[in-house]
Amino acid sequence: MPMFKVAKQRGKSKIKISEKRKAVMDRILDCYSEDLDVKFSVIQELIPLGLEAVAKELQNEVKSLAGEKHSRDGVNARWGRQNGSVYLRDQKFPIRVPRVRNISENREVRLETYERLQKPFDNDSGALIRLLHGLSTHKYHESASLAPQVFGISASNLSKKFKRGSEEKLRQIQSRSLSAYDIVAVFIDAKRYADDGIAVALGVTLEGHKIVLGIEHIHSENSCAVDQWLDKFLERGLKFEEGILFIIDGSKGIKKAIEQKFGFYALIQRCRWHKSQNVIAYLDKSQQVVFKRRIQEAYAKTTYREAKTCLEKLHHELKKINVSAANSLEEGLEETLTIHRMGLSAELSRSLGTTNCIESLMSQMGAYTDKVDRWHDSDQILRWTGTALADIEPRLRRFRGHRYLNVLKLKLREMAASQSKKKTTVAVPELVEVN
Repeated sequence: MPMFKVAKQRGKSKIKISEKRKAVMDRILDCYSEDLDVKFSVIQELIPLGLEAVAKELQNEVKSLAGEKHSRDGVNARWGRQNGSVYLRDQKFPIRVPRVRNISENREVRLETYERLQKPFDNDSGALIRLLHGLSTHKYHESASLAPQVFGISASNLSKKFKRGSEEKLRQIQSRSLSAYDIVAVFIDAKRYADDGIAVALGVTLEGHKIVLGIEHIHSENSCAVDQWLDKFLERGLKFEEGILFIIDGSKGIKKAIEQKFGFYALIQRCRWHKSQNVIAYLDKSQQVVFKRRIQEAYAKTTYREAKTCLEKLHHELKKINVSAANSLEEGLEETLTIHRMGLSAELSRSLGTTNCIESLMSQMGAYTDKVDRWHDSDQILRWTGTALADIEPRLRRFRGHRYLNVLKLKLREMAASQSKKKTTVAVPELVEVN
């Protein structure tokens, strides 16, 4: 008796599930019949029912154009069928496409349904993401096809899709307007690809959002190449009149280009971590740990005077141990203390004192690009890096210490205003009329 009850209960539950499934399908079909855009969305999402729905929609459009079968009314007539294909999501399926012909004008009538389904639902973004994340073009069919009759996903076709998609991602990053962003800080760094290099600029807005400003294929970080790259930012509307803080790793070419392009509107903060690494590289391993810790302690001081005093003391000590290390510490020392001179909080000092922010971005980008075994040309490098950055950017965390960025903005504005005032009040010698 208990066994009979259990079976009966199971049977009832199955009936309930079937009824619920039928109700859901009825709701989907109701939505499917209301709006044209919703209709095509549903077709693309329901892969098992997609082909049947496509055939139905084609027949409905043919009926609206040419009337019922065997009808002789109107200027349009049914004109047989031909082989064709449609996309369901990003998968291409073969179908038989009905034809309609305008008899009076003797021309083919285009079917809107068929033309709209000739393009992938996501504009190849599904294939682009799969290939970007490491799926091989030669194994794509085995891993990504949803039905055995899928075609058009050979290695060559996938490569063309990836090239089209990556070109669009690169174009979006390289050409989008920067006028809408209130950029207060810019991190600049470079990554090597064999004998080539890619420079990346990451901007931080006043709200703390991170924006990829642009990428450039440069062989070396010379000032001329970087200067032309910075010109592109200005052409795209980068606002700098209230001052921008640039955080760099110490490259002289980048520093020179920033100073030439932005003048007194730019402040440069050199990465303290790079400075520390450059100094201890000259020392014996037994001394590296001690001096690295002492340099970090000096930069951790809250005021400019305290930090400068500690670093000068270290400089004198290093002179007795290793002159090269002492010279390395002295070179560009003031630029590593820019944040101290501005009197910014400790929260901003940790985030703006090093290039860790963009180093993290480069590391994430390497997860995509480091799997490429061979770089063929500059275009391939730019497309891969641009696509990787476009995929990473929406997931970037908000800038650490973003609540204090308004203080940085105020300091930059004051600096720019005072420098501008000094420039306009420079004494100009009077012209004396000569008789």
